[in-house]
Amino acid sequence: MSVRIKVCGVVHPDDAQAAVDAGVDLIGLNFVRSSPRCLDLRKAEEIARRVEGQVERVAVFQDAGWDEIERVLRRVDVERLQFHGDEPPEDVEMQDLPVIKALRGADLEAADRYPGTILLLDHPTEGGGRGRAWNWADAAELIAAGFDVILAGGLAPDNVGRALQELGDLLPWGVDVATGVEGEGYRKDPERIRSFIAAVRKAEEAA
Repeated sequence: MSVRIKVCGVVHPDDAQAAVDAGVDLIGLNFVRSSPRCLDLRKAEEIARRVEGQVERVAVFQDAGWDEIERVLRRVDVERLQFHGDEPPEDVEMQDLPVIKALRGADLEAADRYPGTILLLDHPTEGGGRGRAWNWADAAELIAAGFDVILAGGLAPDNVGRALQELGDLLPWGVDVATGVEGEGYRKDPERIRSFIAAVRKAEEAA
C-alpha cells in the first residue's frame, strides 16, 4: 500500500483543493489556539465543504477540553481527529472517530500506551508545526514493532525522500508536511505539494 500523504495546517479552501488535485490523502485542519494556523469555525467549515468526499479531513487539537472538541465537530465535518498534546489513552479510546496521536520522537514506551492508534512522530522537543528536522531513522524501531506511524517534523520536498530511505526497507503508514510546502501567510504552495508527493513516490518505489 502506498505511503499516505497528509498536508497539515491548511488555512484556505483553494489550498485544500490544490492538495487534493495533487493527490494527497489527508488534510489537517488546525484548532490549536496557540498555532498561527488555527482556524475559526467559519473558515474551517468552508475548507471542509470544499473538499468533501475527495480527501480525509483531520481536525487537529492539543489538550482541548470536551466542550471545545464538540463545538468544532458540531460545525465542521471531519473523518478523523489528531491529538497533539498530552492526551491520555483513555481520551483517545473514548472518541467515536479514529484518532491520530502525536508523540515526541520515536518513544516506544509512549507508543505502547496507545495500541491500535496511528502515531504521528514529530520532533522530540520542537514539534507542533515548527518544521524542525530530527533523526527520522529512529522511527524504524516503532514500524518494525508493528505500529502504524506517520513520519513528521521538518519534512520538505528536498528531504522527504532521504527521510524514507533512512528507514531502510520499512515504510511508514504516512508522512505529514506543513511548513515544508508553505509560502507567504501559511498558504500552501501547489508546486511544492506536487514536488513533495513526487519525492515520496520515488522513494517508495526504491524501497
